[in-house]
Amino acid sequence: MQPVNLFNLASQQSDWLAVRQSAIAGNIANVNTPGYGTAEIEPFEKVLDKRRVAMSATQEGHFAGGISKAAYAVRNEDGKNSVLPSENTVVLENELMKAGEVRRTFELNTAIVKAFHRMMMQTVKG
Repeated sequence: MQPVNLFNLASQQSDWLAVRQSAIAGNIANVNTPGYGTAEIEPFEKVLDKRRVAMSATQEGHFAGGISKAAYAVRNEDGKNSVLPSENTVVLENELMKAGEVRRTFELNTAIVKAFHRMMMQTVKG
């Protein structure tokens, strides 16, 4: 079992949050587009479950190809659940709540990284 690298995990979550925020912004931008289906990102837990342990190279020539970022599945919901006459599935209130959740999660992520960084710096100084 490999140790958990907190900074790497926080970076992955930050990337995921950026993709989710982008999807939410797209939903809000298309709130009045007829027939637009709400875009949703798979949960971060599922992204971590799919992640495989990958070997890392100490020099560039050791492996062909590079390590790629985890792909985040974006799915569009069709108009079957639509409650609007325009067949649009975007509910503005829900999207704003999701945006607030992303902001709070990003702030928590940043606070944890800052605290861990301070702890690491104290260990090095002392």
